[in-house]
Amino acid sequence: MSTIQLKKVTLADLATLRQISIETFTDTFGAQNTPENLRAYLDEAYQPAKLQQELSEPAAQFYFAYVDGHLAGYLKLNHDAAQTEAMGNTALEVERIYVRTTFKRHGLGSRMIAQAEQVAQQLGKQKIWLGVWEKNFAAQHFYTKLGFVRTGQHDFMMGDDRQTDFILTKQL
Repeated sequence: MSTIQLKKVTLADLATLRQISIETFTDTFGAQNTPENLRAYLDEAYQPAKLQQELSEPAAQFYFAYVDGHLAGYLKLNHDAAQTEAMGNTALEVERIYVRTTFKRHGLGSRMIAQAEQVAQQLGKQKIWLGVWEKNFAAQHFYTKLGFVRTGQHDFMMGDDRQTDFILTKQL
């Protein structure tokens, strides 16, 4: 049985956060998007100054996930004004939940959602929500299994390609 640990990410971890962000996003979505759109998104979303700003945001939290001491993925949570959609002060957003390919199916996703629920409860939130790409069927199935339901959708720009993310919500 593997040991899973979550550790809060700090500004000192910026380079590692950037590296794992680019790696896991590319592994997850690279094959379904053009190289140009993928590169445009990665260059914008994970530029060091932007990540530094996100890490400095008091209403956002990042966690690295470790399996048996090996960095395996990460989680980003937002609440209040840091949410990417106006979902109100009773909600906590799971903005990013990414796992390295070799660590999938080790229980990391469930552990990270449990962390999100714990943080939400500590903050007095009533629900957690996230956006999942309409073509990411495995993730949709995973979240549905954990009690999330589709409550809406929003646009997501991948370079110049407008894509649709489903909004999934779980009441706590």
